[in-house]
Amino acid sequence: MADFCDRSFLRLWSYANPFKDDKNELCDLLAVFGEHVFVFFDRENQLPDDPERDPQVLWDRWKRNVIDRQVGTAHGAERYIRSGRAIFLDAKNTSPFPLNIDRDHMIVHKIVVAHGAKQACEKFSKDNVYGSLGISYGDSEEGLPFPFMVHVARSSPVHILDSHNLPIIFGELDTVTDFATYLEAKEEAIARFDMLSYCGEEDLLAHYLLNFDKEKRRHVIGPRDQTINAVMIGEGEWFDFSRSDVYRNTKRAAETSYIWDELIQRTCQNFLDGTVIGNADFFQGRSAIYEMAREPRFFRRELGEQIVRAINAFPDTPGRLMRNLSFFPSYQKGNGYVFLQLKADSVIRAEPDYRKKRQTMLEIACGAAKNKMPDLKNVIGIAIDAPKFFEDNSEDFILMPCETWTDEMRARYEEANEGFQFFKSPTLREHRRTVTEFLPPERERKSGAQKIGRNEPCPCGSGKKYKKCHGA
Repeated sequence: MADFCDRSFLRLWSYANPFKDDKNELCDLLAVFGEHVFVFFDRENQLPDDPERDPQVLWDRWKRNVIDRQVGTAHGAERYIRSGRAIFLDAKNTSPFPLNIDRDHMIVHKIVVAHGAKQACEKFSKDNVYGSLGISYGDSEEGLPFPFMVHVARSSPVHILDSHNLPIIFGELDTVTDFATYLEAKEEAIARFDMLSYCGEEDLLAHYLLNFDKEKRRHVIGPRDQTINAVMIGEGEWFDFSRSDVYRNTKRAAETSYIWDELIQRTCQNFLDGTVIGNADFFQGRSAIYEMAREPRFFRRELGEQIVRAINAFPDTPGRLMRNLSFFPSYQKGNGYVFLQLKADSVIRAEPDYRKKRQTMLEIACGAAKNKMPDLKNVIGIAIDAPKFFEDNSEDFILMPCETWTDEMRARYEEANEGFQFFKSPTLREHRRTVTEFLPPERERKSGAQKIGRNEPCPCGSGKKYKKCHGA
C-alpha cells in the first residue's frame, strides 16, 4: 500500500505508520495533500475455508477482526486529527509530522484495506468474477444476513478495499487529484442516496468512469434523476470496461503522461535528499511541484506530449546560446506552464552563475506570460538544458502567484523582457486543444460517426448509446 501511495501521492505527501502523542500508532498510512487528508488502515487475516463449519459464522468472525475493528479505529483516528493533537513520524515522538493540516477546511477520507477473503469469496459464489467484497452503504447499523457483503453506515462513511481492487483503484486513479475526486463523488453519492450498493469497488469505479456529467464537468456516481433514492451496481462492470478497445487505447496513450511524473518524482526526491536549492517549502506551502502534482492523469498525457513536441522542435541553429520557449495551459483553471529550454556551449554552462542566469530568464519569461495572458492566476515555470543536445540535465522551477498584478509589476517585467522579447511575436497566440479523457482506437477517431451510428451501442462497453456516451 505504501508503494501505491508513493506513486499516487508521492513521497512528500504520504507517511507510513505515524504516531499519536501517546506513542500509539495513529494509522497504517497518512497522506495529506491540500485540504484532503487520507487515513489508511491495512489488515490481513486469512478467512478459513472449512466445509465443516458454517460459512456465515466464519465470515462474521473474520469481518469483526479485519473490517469492523478497523472501521472503529478509523473513526478514532479522524477524531484525533480533528482535535489538533500532535502527530509524529516515530514512536519516541521526536520527529513531528512535517505536513501542515488545515483542520478548519480539511476533508478526511478513511480507507480500510481488508485482505484474506478473496479465495473464500470466489468459492462461495461462481458469479463473483474476482473474489471482491460487496459493499453496501445505508442507514441501518445492522449487518447483512449473508457473507461477503459488507454493510457500512452512511453517516460517516469508510471506504473498504480488498486484495483484488486495491491495485486497480490505485492503478487507475494514480494521481492525488483523480483519487480525491473519485472519493468525493462516492461520498456525495453515499450522502444523496438512501442506499449505494455494489459487488466490488472496481465495478463502482467502472460506473464512475463511464458516468460523466457534462453540466458539472466531472464524473459522478448514480443518475441525475432526483426521484431515484437507491443505486445498485452489478457484477462485471469493471470486467467489461477493462476489456474495451477504448480502455486499452487510453492506457497505451497514457504512457506519455509519465514524463510529467518523472519531473515531479525526481524533484521530490531531491528535496527529501536535501539537494534542492531555493526557498520553496514543499511541506508547509504551495510550490511549483505542488501545482504540477494537481494535474489529473488524462491531462498529464497532454502535458507530456507537449513537452516531447517542444523538445523535438528545438532548432539545430548554431550559436553559443540558443533558447526555446513554450506555453502549456493547465487543467487547473487560471494556471499555465512556461517551458524554457536552453542550448548553451560548454564554456557558458561552466560559469558559476549559469544556473542563476537561467533562473532569472525563467522568471522574466513567467512575468512576460502573465503580461501576455492577463487571466493567469499562477504561472509555473520549468527550465532545463535542451534534452535534444544534452544527456545530463538539471531543472529549475518557479511558482509565480499573479492573481494580483500591479501596474508596477507589469512595467517591471515589460522592462526586463526588452532584451529577450519573450511572448512578443505579433502572431503568437495561446494554443488550446480539446483534451479527451478516453481515446477510441485511431480507426474510430478517423471515421467517427461513419462507422458508429449515433443510436448504436458505444464501443467502450458502457451499454449506453454512442450519442449519449463517447459520441456526445
